[in-house]
Amino acid sequence: MLLISALRIFFGLLFLFIIVVGIFLLYLNINDFNPAAYETLKPTAQAYKQQVPANFRLISWNIGYGGLGKSMDFFYDGGKRVRAGKEQSEEWLHGITAWIAKQADADFLLLQEVDVDAKRTYHQNQMAQIAQVLPKHEYVSAINYQVPFVPVPLREPMGAVKAGMMSFSAYQSLAATRHAYPQIAGWPDRMFLLDRCFIESRFATTDKKELVILNTHNSAFIDDAEKMNFELNSIQEKMLLEYSQGNYVIAGGDWNMNPPAFAPETNFGGHRFVSSSVAFPQEFFPADWTFSFDTKTPSNRFLDEAYNKGITGSTTIDFFVLSPNVQLTNVETIDLNFKDSDHNPVVLEVFLRN
Repeated sequence: MLLISALRIFFGLLFLFIIVVGIFLLYLNINDFNPAAYETLKPTAQAYKQQVPANFRLISWNIGYGGLGKSMDFFYDGGKRVRAGKEQSEEWLHGITAWIAKQADADFLLLQEVDVDAKRTYHQNQMAQIAQVLPKHEYVSAINYQVPFVPVPLREPMGAVKAGMMSFSAYQSLAATRHAYPQIAGWPDRMFLLDRCFIESRFATTDKKELVILNTHNSAFIDDAEKMNFELNSIQEKMLLEYSQGNYVIAGGDWNMNPPAFAPETNFGGHRFVSSSVAFPQEFFPADWTFSFDTKTPSNRFLDEAYNKGITGSTTIDFFVLSPNVQLTNVETIDLNFKDSDHNPVVLEVFLRN
C-alpha cells in the first residue's frame, strides 16, 4: 500500500509539473514576439543636416546592454553569472554614454544590445539615456529581443527582457526599415531567443544618389555555417540590389563571426586571439566589395571569465562591408580594454566615389 501511495504521489506531481510547464509554454507562445518581415521605422527627433557629403565617419558598437563589463562572466558563454549588481551595471552604462557623448561629431552611430526594459539591467531605459547625449542626431530603433520570461538558468532565471538596436544619424533620413532575419531556431527554443534583424536607413547624398546604411546583429552561439548563411543571404540580397540600383551601401555591426581570412597583427594589442566558431564565407560577396576591419585590436572578448588581458580569449566580429563605390579611408577598433562592454567600438571613415 505504501508503494502504491508513493507512486500515486509521484505520478500526481509529475502530471502537475507537466500541466504547469504546458501552461507556461502556451503563455509564451501566445505572447511570443513575432515581428513582420518588414517594418517601417519612424525617426525620433530630426537631424538638422539634409545631404550626406562624400567623406564621413561611422561608428558601430555593441554595448552589451551595459551589463557585460570587464568584471563580468556570463552563463551563456561558459561563465556562471546571469547579471551584474545594480550599481555595477549603472556604472558601466554611465561609461558607455560618456564615451558616446564624446562622439557627438560622428555622422552615424550604430548600436546593438540596448535594453529598453529588462530584469538583467534593473529595468533601465537605456535607449532614452543614450539618446539624451546625442541631441543633434535623429535615431530609429528596432526591438529584436522581447520575451516575457526567460527561465534559464533555473537557479537564477534571466526573467523578462526587452532590448534592441539603434541607428543614429546627423542627417535627415529618407526612410528606415526593420528587416527580419529568417528564424534559424526551432520551437520552443525560438521563443526564448532573439528575433534577429537588421535596420536599413536611407539618406540623400550631395551627388543626388542615396546612401543605404544597414545596422546588423547576427546570431550568436551558432557553430553551423549553413544556418548562419540563412541570415547572410538575406542581407546580401538587399546589399547587392541597392548597389545594382546605383546606391552606396554600407553594412556594419556585430556579425558574430570573424571576417574572411582574419588574422591578427602586432600581437593583437597584447590581447589573446581566439577565432570565432564560424567565419564569414570568403567568396560571399564579389571581389570588388570591401570587408573593413582592424587587425590590430580585438572588437569582442569571451565571457567565460572576468576579463584578464592576455589570458581571456578575444576576437574580431564587429566590422563593415562596403559596396565598390564606397572607398575605405580608415578603420580602427578603439581599445577600451572591454571596461564597460564585452565589445570595443569600431570607427569607419569612408569616401563616396561618384
